[in-house]
Amino acid sequence: MYSFLICIVALVLGYLLYGGFVERVFKPDPSRMTPAYEINDKVDYLPMPTWKVFMIQLLNIAGTGPIFGAIMGAKFGPACYLWVVFGSILAGAMHDYFSGMLSLRNKGMSLPDIIGKYLGGGTKKVMLVFSVLLLLMVGAVFVYSPALILGDIAGDGGTRSVMLWILVIFVYYIIATLLPVDKIIGRIYPLFAFALLFMAISLLVCLLVKWPDLPEIWDGLGNLGAQKGLAGMDSQPILPCLFITVACGAISGFHATQSPMMARCLKNEKLGRPVFYGAMITEGIIALVWAAVGSYFFFDGGAEAVGSRIGAAAPEVVTSVSRTWLGVLGGVMALLGVVAAPITSGDTALRSARLIISDALHVSQDKRRNRLLVSLPIFVVTALVLWFNIADENGFNMVWRYFGWSNQTLACFTLWAIAVFLSRERKDPLYLIALLPACFMTGICLSYIATNKVGFNLPAAWGIWIAAGIFFLCLVLFCLWKTRRCQKNL
Repeated sequence: MYSFLICIVALVLGYLLYGGFVERVFKPDPSRMTPAYEINDKVDYLPMPTWKVFMIQLLNIAGTGPIFGAIMGAKFGPACYLWVVFGSILAGAMHDYFSGMLSLRNKGMSLPDIIGKYLGGGTKKVMLVFSVLLLLMVGAVFVYSPALILGDIAGDGGTRSVMLWILVIFVYYIIATLLPVDKIIGRIYPLFAFALLFMAISLLVCLLVKWPDLPEIWDGLGNLGAQKGLAGMDSQPILPCLFITVACGAISGFHATQSPMMARCLKNEKLGRPVFYGAMITEGIIALVWAAVGSYFFFDGGAEAVGSRIGAAAPEVVTSVSRTWLGVLGGVMALLGVVAAPITSGDTALRSARLIISDALHVSQDKRRNRLLVSLPIFVVTALVLWFNIADENGFNMVWRYFGWSNQTLACFTLWAIAVFLSRERKDPLYLIALLPACFMTGICLSYIATNKVGFNLPAAWGIWIAAGIFFLCLVLFCLWKTRRCQKNL
């Protein structure tokens, strides 16, 4: 528990200290007019209260990743805590802040346009397709997981009940994607945020009261799950698997597709740090809470104590712990918080896909007809992906694996765009705050796809060497690019 509490404090200090440093690097201008006022189409561009923008940003980025991902990451042991802390402070929050602020400085520009501006037109086209596919996967995956939990809360987790909830959630996604941001999202997200925060705070209090005997960082940072014989963990080396498993709780490329949406609603550039950087730190705290819960479940007899089994999947861990610790009413409230996270990420994923496609096609979104024309193909493709994976019981596992890798790969491209931006702004050597995470995450993603079964299935022992080699290769290539660029400018 001491490691857990130290990491909570570290995240708060990270926001205050490193977050302030990142803000000074960007240099927000409070006198500059934001897109919310400059463009204001009363649909996607419009000024909103800061607290509401923060709540929407938090719910946009906090899907099942900081909950299910943190629980699965807990199987690796206390190394999971360190990745959440350092990943959130040095990579994830910085990544979310700059992707939001670069959009804010460029009239609410979508992520593919931001990447294209700094990495070139060819990369922009690749990222346009890549990001839209990722968002459609998010929309499909984040329909199914909350439907399972809602069916369980209703007392009937059967196929018919789940299908009904899938239909209800998908209809809500359609409405939320088409209507102005302040009509549905701006009104109900505060309620969802209450449920999410209630869930996190309640479980944090329970952890403090129960004070379970959790593995500590100083006990060792090896793969504790493999040492304890947890199923499947012997084939999951910490590097790269931990860094793919725990994505949204540390760094997630999906977040960079969401920050531009809120950049279109901010009233002032100085608000970027509490909204973008702050929301990621808050998500990191939520991930730490669930990582501690998972550690209790897998390593301190928690599975037996809550009437579950050591091999339970993440949704079962959530359900059993919430109901046992918080009672019937508290358990339902906590589960609704868990449901709120994927639903509020799924609807804005499809909304973000609409905005990215409309920006690429230069189709104005102030008219309902235009929004419907752009959205129809999105709804059809998402429904087909959803149907395919319902029909195949292993389909969602496969989609989730590719989602995890593609999510972190998108983060790599965003980090490289930020590094190039800082280099072009002659912020030497400050571009290192983006360059080092970019090199690290590129090494992780290439190592994962090289050694995992969903990729080239090379020997797992090669993973760390592949990651290290890619890291240093990226550093060398960036330095060569920077040298050539400096010579051209002489």
